[in-house]
Amino acid sequence: GFFILVGAAFDIGGLIEFRRHKTTINPLRPEKSSALVSGGIYKITRNPMYCGMAALLLAWAAYLQSPLSVAGVLAFIGYITQFQIKPEERMLEQLFGGEFAAYRGRVRRWL
Repeated sequence: GFFILVGAAFDIGGLIEFRRHKTTINPLRPEKSSALVSGGIYKITRNPMYCGMAALLLAWAAYLQSPLSVAGVLAFIGYITQFQIKPEERMLEQLFGGEFAAYRGRVRRWL
């Protein structure tokens, strides 16, 4: 139950901040970002929605009570970091330059 609550809070918190700043929530189109979101949940992690997804996967792994299912969580983290987060970060650096670099220096990628 704990990981479900944490995962939902991170996911919803991220969505709320994106809506507040009127920027895209589409992870496949980071070039459409119109604002660098760094407040709210984004003060804790640069990727709250991915953290939320990982927490939900961890909740599922705990429910299954299978050590092998934890490997799925780790695989998700590795995959999303390499093929989604890193490309997003490159685009945010192009769009927001020093502002994103300063934010990246203050807030961790995950937790």
